[in-house]
Amino acid sequence: MKIAILSDIKSNVYALKEVLMDAKNNDVDVLLNLGDSFYGPIAPKATYDLIRQNEFITLLGDEDRKILEASLDQLENNDTLRYVYNDLGDEVLYWIQELPFEKLIGDDFYMIHGTYQDDSLYMLEDISSGKAVLRDDNKILEILDDIKSKFVFCGNSCTPRCVNLSSGQVVINPGSVGIQALSKEEPNKHIIENNSIEASYVILTIDDEKYDIELRKVAYDFESAALKASANNREDWANVLRTGKVN
Repeated sequence: MKIAILSDIKSNVYALKEVLMDAKNNDVDVLLNLGDSFYGPIAPKATYDLIRQNEFITLLGDEDRKILEASLDQLENNDTLRYVYNDLGDEVLYWIQELPFEKLIGDDFYMIHGTYQDDSLYMLEDISSGKAVLRDDNKILEILDDIKSKFVFCGNSCTPRCVNLSSGQVVINPGSVGIQALSKEEPNKHIIENNSIEASYVILTIDDEKYDIELRKVAYDFESAALKASANNREDWANVLRTGKVN
């Protein structure tokens, strides 16, 4: 069985199209989407359409949730949030509202966007220094709490990682389909830079008791995505899409 693990599409339909083509060329059996699919100044509704055209198992990410929770004041003062909200429309917003926070598939596969305690936190990275530093084994196990699945899939940090824990569990963050660097103020100011402009995802192959994890980097039409971001007054996004860096 081959499982394609995607996360953090962030409205980048240009990247999603190429990732889907790559996954299909590799004969994947299952498509998993760990959330944060729609928030971004590129193409939210087109991203939704492509997700629905393919049989994804999709989670709710923290930015997806924030779209649903947007107040009138936030919509008035945040141009990107207003663009996303209006582009998606009521029908899509109702669909997003029904997405699960987490999902257990059988006993072996557990999906979460951030952490069980907080969808906006990173499972694998400590960002107290302002940069994303891999947590130690004990801290990751503490965050996992009573989750005992062999494979744990998480997103949110946009940082591709595979971590083998002392418990025998494997935690996989596929990185981001949509954007390869970010700067955030919460829970404290930090930046993440992958220094890449290619879309990122993972193919997990299960063969009896054996498994193989392959990080895939996929080229796509980043310039069209950057131009769309610029048209929606997000030159910062356009720069990240072209460079994989915040500045």
